[in-house]
Amino acid sequence: MIKLIATDIDGTILKHNFEFNQEVKDCIKKLTNDGIKVVLVTGRMHSAADYIAEELGLETPIISYQGGLIKHENKILYEKNLDPQYAKEIIKWAKKNKVHLNLYMNDRLYVEKDDAIIRRYTGERLAGFKVKSFEELELCRINKLLAIDFEDEKKVTGWQDYLATEYENLHIVKSTPYFCEICHQHAKKSDAVNFLKEHWGLKREEIMTIGDQNNDLELLSAGGIKVAMGNATEELKEVADYVTDTVCNNGFVKAVEKFIRGYDEAKF
Repeated sequence: MIKLIATDIDGTILKHNFEFNQEVKDCIKKLTNDGIKVVLVTGRMHSAADYIAEELGLETPIISYQGGLIKHENKILYEKNLDPQYAKEIIKWAKKNKVHLNLYMNDRLYVEKDDAIIRRYTGERLAGFKVKSFEELELCRINKLLAIDFEDEKKVTGWQDYLATEYENLHIVKSTPYFCEICHQHAKKSDAVNFLKEHWGLKREEIMTIGDQNNDLELLSAGGIKVAMGNATEELKEVADYVTDTVCNNGFVKAVEKFIRGYDEAKF
């Protein structure tokens, strides 16, 4: 019996236009009412996921920063931050190579320049940001770094390959074709879901995990039932137990219908 659904947000339950299908909202409400825990697991900063949980009526902990932070009602349950020395080295690399970098520190977003990239990024996610030279900041409690290029996904793949080779003890992953995330080695979606599994005394077979991007490879590995969206990457589909429909066509709802007994489309 499934007792926990750990789900990615963007491209999984939230469409690419940053809107929910009503069927998804109704499904999550019914799951919650029936005592099945639904936990958001995202690369977003906590403050950019909190309002989504509120919109969905969720009162469960939120896993943010690829698994680097679990927070529930302003209480931190789990936290894995990036070492400041690694952050300094990667900031230096980004400046040398003219890479746009977002710095997340104590759940605040900092950039060194107010430009089209950060405006697009924050506008899509309803997130605020501060402009400050990273050299002027006292680096501590760094949630993650995020390198962005909205035009050239091959360049982002190159960043990931390079950084993963240089920093084998960090967790470096593409969360979209345009985002390269740099995190603590245990800031993984799998680590965070496993923490909640132990916290709630659950078994792996009681957990369903669902996502759409390569950063969800870790998420799926923590589930007894692994679901990839129809719009997922080929790499994620290969490791999934089941490939559902796309986010636009209520793939989340259809996965729930398939794996949770007594659920069918007519009930949503």
